Amino acid sequence: MEHGSIITQARREDALVLTKQGLVSKSSPKKPRGRNIFKALFCCFGAQHVGQSSSSTELSAYKEEANTIAKSDLLQCLQYQFYQIGTCLLPEVTEEDQGRICVVIDLDETLVHSSFKPINNADFIVPVEIEGTTHQVYVLKRPYVDEFLRRMGELFECVLFTASLAKYADPVTDLLDRCGVFRARLFRESCVFHQGCYVKDLSRLGRDLRKTLILDNSPASYIFHPENAVPVQSWFDDMADTELLNLIPIFEELSGAEDVYTSLGQLRAP
Repeated sequence: MEHGSIITQARREDALVLTKQGLVSKSSPKKPRGRNIFKALFCCFGAQHVGQSSSSTELSAYKEEANTIAKSDLLQCLQYQFYQIGTCLLPEVTEEDQGRICVVIDLDETLVHSSFKPINNADFIVPVEIEGTTHQVYVLKRPYVDEFLRRMGELFECVLFTASLAKYADPVTDLLDRCGVFRARLFRESCVFHQGCYVKDLSRLGRDLRKTLILDNSPASYIFHPENAVPVQSWFDDMADTELLNLIPIFEELSGAEDVYTSLGQLRAP
């Protein structure tokens, strides 16, 4: 098993391309992003519906694609109904979290960056066993991650959901989440493998989607539920980054929402 199959990460060059294309916002260390962070998200998922041709050939292809999408939507609906019966990914909501919004939070390039190559200023060094050999994983914490998690734990039911394997992500989260902010942890086996990507299907959680948010640096991770997403720029090693600090007031505003679709829509509005 290769190192790359343990940790699911964004590549630095991919993050730069996404930023240049406007698919992920780039925060400023001097000015909070505020409501503008959501505009890029709609651009990302709206672009695929632009520029359809009226020619018969393309129209036929479009109808075939629409049928495929309809079948996919039906499958997701059936999956949601199935998981509602009693095989949800999350346990029942605790008394402490009754009425709170559930926030699904990604790990790699959202809260931390990890490498099998030595990093001088690593915050954690985690041993990971791969095929009988122990390897050291060097982990950097994103700036303001402690303050961010502390505030999130005060406001939401927080769930860690990563496409990385538990043998790596579990010990990293033990070191990162000293205060027990995460009520549950979900790993790669809880993802849906869809078109080459590990997708986090929020309908499988067992939570009301109107009261569910996801924070993730990879749009592919929430492709089934883009309307529930708060996008965040991929982070690697910029110690001047203020993304998580800037997101705190956004989540404070969202914490009182009765319907996240309405609240996110208002935040995304110009």
